[in-house]
Amino acid sequence: METVIVVVHVIVAVAIIGLVLLQQGKGADAGASFGSGSSQTVFGASGGGNFLVRATTVAAAIFFATSLSLAIFAKSNAGFASPDGIPIINQDLLQELPSAPASDVPQLEVAPVSGDNQDVPSLPGVDN
Repeated sequence: METVIVVVHVIVAVAIIGLVLLQQGKGADAGASFGSGSSQTVFGASGGGNFLVRATTVAAAIFFATSLSLAIFAKSNAGFASPDGIPIINQDLLQELPSAPASDVPQLEVAPVSGDNQDVPSLPGVDN
């Protein structure tokens, strides 16, 4: 079902782009008074304004409905949220990492530094 809605969503998005590009701007009527009055003959004597505006309105309503339904699908598929508030999509990725015993983790020791840099720690075995 979600795939069908995505396909309809993309088709309607392309249709909206095409319908908007087909429509005339508000200043296009001024050119008709200077001799290009036959520019509207493709859609008939009244022009295609009413048809294109209605088709764009219907396509925009369908686009809104598919956007809303895709958001609902995404919310239902998001699953549980982590403690950080980030949605977890795949539960299989949440396997616990093997914890190493404290004796296996190397510990760094801060060695005293002689000279002017008393605030800077150094690693043991490294000559400064």
